[in-house]
Amino acid sequence: MNDILFPFGLIILSGVACRRFRIGSIDADSLRQGINVMVLNIFLPALCIKTLYTSTIDIETILIPATAIVTTLSTLALAVMVYTLLGRIMHLTPREKGVLVISAAFGNVTYLGLPVLTGLYGPGAAKYALFYDLLATTPVLWLAGASLAARYGENRKMNLRESIMAIISLPPIWGIACGIVFKLAGIPLPSFFLKTLDMLGGLVVPLMIFSIGLALTFPRVSHAYAIIPAVVIKMAVSPFISFATAQSLGLQGQALSSTLLEGAMPTMVLSLLIAARFRLDIALSAFIIVVTTVLSFFTLPVAVHITDLLVR
Repeated sequence: MNDILFPFGLIILSGVACRRFRIGSIDADSLRQGINVMVLNIFLPALCIKTLYTSTIDIETILIPATAIVTTLSTLALAVMVYTLLGRIMHLTPREKGVLVISAAFGNVTYLGLPVLTGLYGPGAAKYALFYDLLATTPVLWLAGASLAARYGENRKMNLRESIMAIISLPPIWGIACGIVFKLAGIPLPSFFLKTLDMLGGLVVPLMIFSIGLALTFPRVSHAYAIIPAVVIKMAVSPFISFATAQSLGLQGQALSSTLLEGAMPTMVLSLLIAARFRLDIALSAFIIVVTTVLSFFTLPVAVHITDLLVR
C-alpha cells in the first residue's frame, strides 16, 4: 500500500507547491479548473468507455451502485441528525452545518478512489470506482446533497429538473453508457481507437491526484473542532456501512474489498464547489478536505489490512 500512497503523496505535494509558489505565475485555481474541465470532458469519458468495453458486465453493475446509494444516504441522514443535535451546543451557523453534513457523506471516490483501486487491483478495478461514483454517489450528490446544501445555504433552491440535468449532462455518464452499449451490442472497436482511449484514460490518475494538491488550502476557520463528528462518520462509519451493505448483497472478492475502500475515502474535493455554489462556509469546507485527505494516508492502509482479513 505504501508503494501506492507515497507516489500519490508526492504528486499531491507537487500540486500544493504549485499553488503555494505560483510556479509559472499561473493561478492555481485557474489551473485546477482547466485540468478538471479536461478530465471531466475528455480523459475520464475515454477511461469510462475503455473500462466498460473491456470489462465483464454482470450483477456487480447493479450491486455496487446499490451499495454506494445505501452508504451515502445512511451517512447523510446520520450527519443531519448529529449536527441537528450538536448545532446549538457548538453554536454552528446553518452555513457551517451544511458543509459538515455534505463533507461527512460524500467521499473522493473517483479522484482518489480510482487510483487507489487500480493501484491495488489493476486497471480492471477501475470499473468499481466508476460504478460507485457515477452510477450512485454523483446522482445522490445532485439529487439529495444539493437540496440539503440549498436548504442550509444562502442561495436559491435547486429544483428536481436542475438536479437531473446536472447528472445527465456529465460526459463520464455518457462514457459509461457508450461502453456498456458497445459491450452488450458486440460492436467491435478498432484497435487504434482502443489504444487512443487507453492513452487518454491514462492521463486521468496523475491529473486527478495533482488536482487534489492544487485544491488543498490551509484556511483559518472558526469552530474547527466541529469537524470531528463529520470526520468520524466519513472515515470510520462510512466504510463499515459500505462493507456491511456489500456483503449482505452478496458481493465478494475485489468487488467487496473495493466497496469498503471507497467508503473509506476522504471528503470529495467537489464538495468545495457545492459549498461555493450554495454559499456555505467555503473555508470550513476546504479545511475538512485537507484534514480528511491527510488522515486518509494513515487510515487507508488500515482499511486495506481489514479487507485482507475479512475478504477471502
